[in-house]
Amino acid sequence: MKKREIPRPLSYVYFDFGKMRKKDQEAYPFRHKEWLPYIFLGEIPNMPGHCIVLDPSTHEIYDGYHTDDFKEYKEDEV
Repeated sequence: MKKREIPRPLSYVYFDFGKMRKKDQEAYPFRHKEWLPYIFLGEIPNMPGHCIVLDPSTHEIYDGYHTDDFKEYKEDEV
């Protein structure tokens, strides 16, 4: 079984739309990979596979989204 790669707490992340259909993308409040990123606050302990992220530009907090949908920026991308 492959270990889930989740972002580190307090790291900059982006929402990875992957192969999601354009129509489905519109249901999410997230932007495509672009600066400003989101800040990954962590996985919800009693809701494994779901996380909390912060949009630093609007100060909005999003919770309950799938942890696997967020990818951490590499150090040279920040």
